Amino acid sequence: MSFLNNIVNEFDIALKTLSNKKSGTDRPYPSAMNSEELTQKEKKLSIQMMRVNLAGEVAAQALYRGQALVCKDPEVKEHLIEAGQEETDHLVWCKKRLDELGGRGSIFNPVWYAGSFGIGAVFGTFGEKVSLGFVEETEKQVVAHIDKHLNKISPKDIQTIEILKTMREDEDIHAQQAVDNGGEELQIPAKKIMKYTAKVMTSTSTHI
Repeated sequence: MSFLNNIVNEFDIALKTLSNKKSGTDRPYPSAMNSEELTQKEKKLSIQMMRVNLAGEVAAQALYRGQALVCKDPEVKEHLIEAGQEETDHLVWCKKRLDELGGRGSIFNPVWYAGSFGIGAVFGTFGEKVSLGFVEETEKQVVAHIDKHLNKISPKDIQTIEILKTMREDEDIHAQQAVDNGGEELQIPAKKIMKYTAKVMTSTSTHI
């Protein structure tokens, strides 16, 4: 596609992502079991955690798309697109669980998408090894966030727990795939910047 067509395509994908119209791989919802009745406090916490996870998945979509847009290696580009498509399932699951809990997504999701797309494109310009290293570090940080959420959420909220566990498994796989495809570990300053950016997003999305 021409550069203009690429831009139009990316706008279309962004709109579908932000309006929850982007389809995934149609994997089944991780949990068919119903959770026990949650207290208002437990329900509120689950809503906050899933709002953060939804924001994180919106950002992940943008990161993959930004990296893929500037990627020159066809195989790595295909890997980035496929990984992003697989993670669209997470987007669908988080939104569904939020709806079930009576919650809503962060109003800043468009900001997270735009910012993450730009960050992904910037890292992508440093070459495929750095780009894949960025994917690895991103997935590792996501796994760490999910582990924290699993420790906080009420054990009665079986549905949310099963969603997060499945997401965690996928993130681990994508991190290892990035390494297997030639990703190189990022330098400490880059990791710290990523952690700071993630902290801003998660702390804001928890409440707004």
